[in-house]
Amino acid sequence: MRKNILYAICLLLVLTGCETEKVELFDTSYTALNVWVGTREGAVHDNAVYNYSYAYEEGSVTFYAQISGAVTDYDRTFRLEIFGADSAAAAPTVRTEDYVIPAGSIGGEYKVYFNTLKLGSPSLFANADGEVSFRVVPSDVFAVGVEKHQQFTVVLRNYLAKPANWDSANYPRVALSQYFGTYSRVKYQFMIEHLGLIDFEINYNAQTSYNETTNVVSASYAVYLRQKMQLALNDYNNAHDIPLTDEFGVPVAF
Repeated sequence: MRKNILYAICLLLVLTGCETEKVELFDTSYTALNVWVGTREGAVHDNAVYNYSYAYEEGSVTFYAQISGAVTDYDRTFRLEIFGADSAAAAPTVRTEDYVIPAGSIGGEYKVYFNTLKLGSPSLFANADGEVSFRVVPSDVFAVGVEKHQQFTVVLRNYLAKPANWDSANYPRVALSQYFGTYSRVKYQFMIEHLGLIDFEINYNAQTSYNETTNVVSASYAVYLRQKMQLALNDYNNAHDIPLTDEFGVPVAF
């Protein structure tokens, strides 16, 4: 009997202790959103550079977003807002989206867009770099990310130099004009936009179509690039009432 009484007292003490102990639980409702420019793996760069001259119409800058918190079984949306000293001048050229963190995901790769044709003046950011920043629009869905992941900056430029090898080049190199015709800024912008090549070289002795390390293309590959530009130009002209025209008022041709 005495043993039963002692057992009951011990059990009561144990139960009482469990009732008063506070157990810390992870707050699954808290989710912060981190944004940055750099690499997918999380390396953060001070800024990204966007040059309007590298796209005749619209180009983009890649950024990354990742949550700190629990994943969900439903999509979550966030938006960006532009701010900074040059935001008023740059804003008409900027396009953002309703960005989505998919269900079951912790983040992904996203883009902000800049349209050269919407610049208020062709000389804007041509003589001095501009700078704009982006941050997540406050919402009930996401809290502010950790330090250095709360916003990102884009440096804006708008100048394009004529390649030194456009009109002449020493053998076995070949002048770009032999394949792409007379230089104009608009033509070069259009080429960069569709080929993704800047300041490349054509070389008769090249053994491969394109060497990414040296930025050299073969003569036969240059023929292909010219044909690619001719098709891109036809597509552009068919989609627009006015054919692609350079800064001198001359229709672009390849």
